[in-house]
Amino acid sequence: MRRLHLFEFEDQPWFPNVIREGITDYLQFAANRVDLYKPVMPLIRKGLEKSGTDRIVDICSGGGGGILKIYEKLKREFLKSQIILTDKYPNLAAFRQASDSAGGEIDYVATPVDATDLPETLEGFRTQFVSFHHFAPGSARKILENAARTKSAIGIFEATERSLVNFIAMLFTPLVVMLAVPFIRPFKWSRIFFTYVIPAIPLFTMWDGMVSVLRTYSVREMQEMTRKVNARNYTWEIGRIRTRKGPNLLYLLGYPEREAASGRATASEKAA
Repeated sequence: MRRLHLFEFEDQPWFPNVIREGITDYLQFAANRVDLYKPVMPLIRKGLEKSGTDRIVDICSGGGGGILKIYEKLKREFLKSQIILTDKYPNLAAFRQASDSAGGEIDYVATPVDATDLPETLEGFRTQFVSFHHFAPGSARKILENAARTKSAIGIFEATERSLVNFIAMLFTPLVVMLAVPFIRPFKWSRIFFTYVIPAIPLFTMWDGMVSVLRTYSVREMQEMTRKVNARNYTWEIGRIRTRKGPNLLYLLGYPEREAASGRATASEKAA
């Protein structure tokens, strides 16, 4: 399927925040429920190792995605990590809940953060979970260039691979959202209203989901994008992780080659 950069309602500055937060609350609930990012934990550990830090700076966090599950797994492995959530449209209620659940070891930035130009104060291993496709090629490349220029490690993970199967699956999203909403915490009357009285959350989630599939960069497209990034002594690993029960996960891992004494740039691209 050819990539189409159509619009998602969630991206629009005029989109009602109460509905946007309803969408991101559902996505956070679903990601944690199915432990969506369990297969990429080795890549997250590698990114932390290559970054030389114990801090994860999550970009475009939405409602927090599966970040709580990731935190719990790192903690079980005795890896002490601080996680900072950021977004252009911060879902502060979801951020506060994640922070409370982690005893304050998950922090957040309450003001909007530009993913293409992170403040120098936000140092750490940068992550993006199912959000890279929101950016047109020029802006997506700026995210990678910013990471490479500042010698920051970055991990991008997408669960909306561009395929007919994934596109058709999104048509069932309204039903799934309606079944899930009563179990999402914290409880919000606004979420109930915009699900069952005016079904804005289910319908907009379906539309944005279908568009996400059409927007998602393929492995080859991400490889081509990294070739255009001027990065010395910086490595890119790009591939696909096939899963039995869930969607395939696409990943792009970039990190500085701190050990490269020769000054010669290195690059690797692999598929799993």
